[in-house]
Amino acid sequence: MDSVAAFLDGPRARQAFVLQAVLDPPWSLYVRDEAPLTVLAMTRGEAWIASNGTDPCRFRVGDVAIMRGPDHYTVADDPTSPVSIVIEPGQRCLSPDGEPLTERFARGVRTWGNCPPGSDGTMSMLVGTYVTDSHIGRRLLDALPVMTLLRDDEWDSPLVSLLGDEVIRDAPGQGVVLDRLLDLLLVSALRAAFGRHAGDLDEDGRRDAHGPWGWFRAHADPVAGPALRLIEDDPSQAWTVAALASKVGVSRAHLARRFSDAVGEPPMTYLTSWRMALAADLMLAADSTVTAVAQQVGYGSPFTFSTAFKRAHGTSPRAYRNTAAERDTA
Repeated sequence: MDSVAAFLDGPRARQAFVLQAVLDPPWSLYVRDEAPLTVLAMTRGEAWIASNGTDPCRFRVGDVAIMRGPDHYTVADDPTSPVSIVIEPGQRCLSPDGEPLTERFARGVRTWGNCPPGSDGTMSMLVGTYVTDSHIGRRLLDALPVMTLLRDDEWDSPLVSLLGDEVIRDAPGQGVVLDRLLDLLLVSALRAAFGRHAGDLDEDGRRDAHGPWGWFRAHADPVAGPALRLIEDDPSQAWTVAALASKVGVSRAHLARRFSDAVGEPPMTYLTSWRMALAADLMLAADSTVTAVAQQVGYGSPFTFSTAFKRAHGTSPRAYRNTAAERDTA
């Protein structure tokens, strides 16, 4: 499995929050649900979308937006429309003054909005929210920008239409069907976005290591790319800059300089962050042990591994797994 495939292999939705929003103007959704990742797909009309601190972008039919949490974001019929609906953690829908709106705006099977009952609304949008980061993978979340907007003319996929057809069906096992379609839509959109940004350059005409897609672009670099693949394919190896340079066929100094320029951080810093992101995913397996995961990511001592893990994630490996399990069963 190549490293890009390893990233895209992460999403595994389980009881994801999937619905169709149908809205009439004026409307403005302020989403502060703290969810790790949400996929939005416009199926009728158009809107404006913005993450906190960014300028609003038009959101048209066929466009797909991937919003990485816990950052908040706004979707509205017009950038000047005042907030009319607030989405809280747990997908609780409230008015700005706290009035519950979930039942009031129910419009049928997995359909919700402010339009009159029986109306399709002037705007329709599919919403798929991953409830916990354990359903996506820490490596993927860490690599994504806050907002990824994929335009209709930048990719060709039947998945939005399929999800739209299935979201309003009420059939046995429908939740599983929607989970898998959401995974496919996310992975396909990310693959298209990766391809779109592969050749991005900075103002000096160099690969932009510090932009949100720097990691992916660095894989095309003739020196940094092979070194990245060595690290990602075999994180248990006791890699040093000298060992990586020998494998790539360049000097130690050249590898260190080229890697930092392309990736945005030194090789050993990237190695540690990759190991810790991978370890976070591995610890979620029910049969995982600290010792086994430590060995898989290149640590001979469980104690040393646990110290590094806590430094990276703010909690011990076991506590990290227990917290994720509690969220899954909540």
